[in-house]
Amino acid sequence: PKETGWLWAVGNTASCSAQGFFFIFGAVGELLCQMAISFNIVMLIVFGWNQNQFAKKVERPMHIIIFTLALSIAITPLSTQNYNPWCGHCNYFVMHDKCSSGKDEEELCAVRGNETVKFVMSILYRVLLSSALIFCTIAMVWVYLHVRRQELRMQQYNFRGSIQQTHRESKRIRKILSLYTLSLYLTYGIALLGVLLPLPYNGLFLTRPLTPFLGFLNMLVYFLPNCLKYQRDH
Repeated sequence: PKETGWLWAVGNTASCSAQGFFFIFGAVGELLCQMAISFNIVMLIVFGWNQNQFAKKVERPMHIIIFTLALSIAITPLSTQNYNPWCGHCNYFVMHDKCSSGKDEEELCAVRGNETVKFVMSILYRVLLSSALIFCTIAMVWVYLHVRRQELRMQQYNFRGSIQQTHRESKRIRKILSLYTLSLYLTYGIALLGVLLPLPYNGLFLTRPLTPFLGFLNMLVYFLPNCLKYQRDH
């Protein structure tokens, strides 16, 4: 809001609440979708599922769960007025101001928001972010080891034909998963430093804007095979 005095600040309390809601809704959904991508690739490569099988049995319930969790987590601070301005943006914080008469003039009191909700949200965000990084890393290592064992088996028995084609497809998907995980590291992995370390304001401004780029980087990874195919054909 303009009243905060931050550079280029515009809007009001309602727009701040809307910004905070969509930021948390997008961040939670983004992390859950990243875990879903890794889970999808693990099922395809390690457990031998095909994409149609995954779509029929898992994909729809997974999307419903992701949407429900993201909406539930994002709407909780909205109901307790916890989306407030801090450090140039709006997030799950408590707004403080000078206490009313009868208290120390230097003492600050909460005028909007709930401290318990702020604490729970901060713990939940750290747990979700750490879980996403750990899960995607385990999935990447698991797929890599599985494909590596395929390579050793093929070298030992000199398989031909369709088995080699399957192995090439596994290696391609392994590369895609590695790039997806790297995108997570470059965005939320760096942002995690801003959560765990006491960075100054300028450090926060460097880490927080990275998180929305996860979707953009994933889009580049998604279109990479088509770009490589076009390059080969032309």
